[in-house]
Amino acid sequence: MATHLSSGFTKTEFVDNTPLPENIPKVDEVGATSAPLKSASFFIGQYCKAYNEDFMLCKAENNDPEHCLKEGRKVTRCAIDLITKLRENCGKEFDAHWQCLENHNQELYACRKPERTFNTCVFEKLGLEKKIPGTPEGFEQIHNKENPVIRNQFK
Repeated sequence: MATHLSSGFTKTEFVDNTPLPENIPKVDEVGATSAPLKSASFFIGQYCKAYNEDFMLCKAENNDPEHCLKEGRKVTRCAIDLITKLRENCGKEFDAHWQCLENHNQELYACRKPERTFNTCVFEKLGLEKKIPGTPEGFEQIHNKENPVIRNQFK
């Protein structure tokens, strides 16, 4: 049932109660909203790299939505495992970073200070270092710079 909000948007809950086939292993939902997922995303990419790559190879092999469900479940389980470890080991720092993202329109540049504290904790406690894929070798990661230069792309 849809309810109309004062902003003009319609709030509708979409729930698919269709059970998965028996041959697909059950997996819980990640249980995180967009801000915590964005905060943890680079660490999830690193920690779950093998599962992510296996899933993407499977999708490249056959794009049938049911073909890669098992591989997708492994990715989800891995993300849940890491988020649990982040909460257990760096809960305060994780919360500070994702709440900053939540309060600043999910803009990473606005949350560099809590991000640095979070990154340090994750490195010290879990041995994971944030690295942005595609950054050329020898270049400093932007989240490590004190005053990054933001170039105007729209000259």
